Amino acid sequence: MLGIVWAVLNPILMLMVYTFVFSVVFRARWGVGGESNTEFALLLFSGLILFNVLGECLNRAPGLLLENVSYIKKVVFPLEILPMVSLAVALFNAGIGFVILLLFHLVVAGLPPVTALLMPLVVLPLCLITLGLSWFFAAAGVFLRDIRQVVGVGVTVLMFLSPIFYPMSAIPERFRPILHLNPMTAILEHSKDLLFWGRVPSLLDWGLATLGAWLVAWLGYLWFMKIRRGFADVV
Repeated sequence: MLGIVWAVLNPILMLMVYTFVFSVVFRARWGVGGESNTEFALLLFSGLILFNVLGECLNRAPGLLLENVSYIKKVVFPLEILPMVSLAVALFNAGIGFVILLLFHLVVAGLPPVTALLMPLVVLPLCLITLGLSWFFAAAGVFLRDIRQVVGVGVTVLMFLSPIFYPMSAIPERFRPILHLNPMTAILEHSKDLLFWGRVPSLLDWGLATLGAWLVAWLGYLWFMKIRRGFADVV
């Protein structure tokens, strides 16, 4: 029961802190006319929910196999499902976050637009790219123990280079192509279109994002399966 309580309280506490810091102290805005701190909190929270799926899995990935050494020595155990289990846990936490977001949205702004029903289309490429990177870092973490520290810093940098706390329009034009190399940029932009502004993303943009995410997942899986034969020798 306490685990469920923390799964609810933790995102709420972080939402309050981030909202105060960025909308009151730094006065960040999304530029949607008459935007209040509560509306800013909704936009911020939606981005954090999705990013935390990626961040939670990547932070855990480098030590995932080392935490389950007994499974590595059992040849018949499919080690590749461990990152899938980690993703399932992150998606469960995200589901709780979306319930909180919906309740908050109902109180502050009423029902979200009907396009919010298309959110699974945004979550699909997020799951694919998270799985691919998790397979890669889980395998690499067996051989390079210090990679956990590098990944932790990288996740923090990626969070601040993603349009979570600010819109892409706030970024100078010359830097926007660089930020679009961030795979989370398209996912976060599409989610806000669906959840708040009732816009359906371009099918081409979504297709390219999904194709790129599938490619990352495929390469990550190939890497994992190729070097897994050396896991037992190292641990």
